[in-house]
Amino acid sequence: MGAPPADASDAALVAAALGGQQAAYTALMDRHREAAFRVARHHLGDDSEAVDIAQETFVSAFAALGRYDPAKPFRTWLIRIALNKCHDWARRRAVRRLFRMAQPLDDAFDVADAGQDPEAAAISAREVARIGAALAALPANLKEPLILCRLEGMSMAEAATILSLSEKAVETRIYRARQKLSEILER
Repeated sequence: MGAPPADASDAALVAAALGGQQAAYTALMDRHREAAFRVARHHLGDDSEAVDIAQETFVSAFAALGRYDPAKPFRTWLIRIALNKCHDWARRRAVRRLFRMAQPLDDAFDVADAGQDPEAAAISAREVARIGAALAALPANLKEPLILCRLEGMSMAEAATILSLSEKAVETRIYRARQKLSEILER
């Protein structure tokens, strides 16, 4: 079996992957990995964590490929999985934070962030980090529509499908997210 044609539809690639063509899996991943990574990065605010989430997204998607409905866009289905992985990560992070706080004080030095001193970073890098942190601090119900529509360039209809909301609800949440971001950034 040869490689699928470059212009093959996602549904055709899924069918080929389900038929055992490894090249179809690779083509799907090549086509959609940047979108999965960007959604995770915007949601989590951390590149290395986003890489892990994107990988988990594809592992889960390929394990569940038989449940994909080819009548619907593959990207929409995949982004929903990525968002679910981000939610799982946030829950695990909260548990890890609780355990870190429970360590003896002598062990707390190993937990401290050894990142670069903020003064050593360029002003633009600090601003990008500040905005990223503000975005990550938004509640998921506001963050997700903003990421999908404004950062990923999806239409409100596509975001509404992924999030199981109405287009009006997506529009309202984007408006509220922008207000909340302004409040956070003004502090």
